[in-house]
Amino acid sequence: MKYLQATITLLSLINPLVSAMIFNEIEHSRSRKERFTDAIQALIAILVVLGIAALVGVRLLDVFGISLQVFRVAGGVVLVWMGFAMLRGTGGTTTPSREAGPDSGHSLAPLVLFAASPGTITGVITLAATHTGTALPTTALVGIVIAVSVTGIALLLTGMADGKQRSGLMHDLNTRFMGLIVLAMGFQFGLVGIKEFFAAS
Repeated sequence: MKYLQATITLLSLINPLVSAMIFNEIEHSRSRKERFTDAIQALIAILVVLGIAALVGVRLLDVFGISLQVFRVAGGVVLVWMGFAMLRGTGGTTTPSREAGPDSGHSLAPLVLFAASPGTITGVITLAATHTGTALPTTALVGIVIAVSVTGIALLLTGMADGKQRSGLMHDLNTRFMGLIVLAMGFQFGLVGIKEFFAAS
């Protein structure tokens, strides 16, 4: 049961659907082969970040004297900043200018920062601390593998579609809509962290 709980928790934090939308915004002008390669690179990065968080996250927070509640608030602030940048059209998922070439400004950072955000890392650390204590965080690791695999399927399905250049208006609307979702998730993470902080005080 705890493995199912961990998987559902991480799926809600990584949000494969929104991750696929962000990936599509980044990759819409690239070839199918490039999309596939970039999807694999992004998945490896997400898996490594979350795996490290599960293995050493609790110990690192203890070393620096940082509580999970404060870390959750910090994660929320990062997501709010990302969402606000996307709403303004200055986020990493904006379309590169034609003069700059198709690969100019191309970065998977927005996707990795969303899927492996401080909010997601907080969830991983919480699972590792709650279910396994100081032992090997098997529950968190299994949840990570399953959640990242589901996200990988979503990214690869997106990558198999032919990239079609959309109109500037539709692209901007999509980017701002995703920014609103990221912004809302950031506020949710932050407010929950604040509530838990004062409840524990």
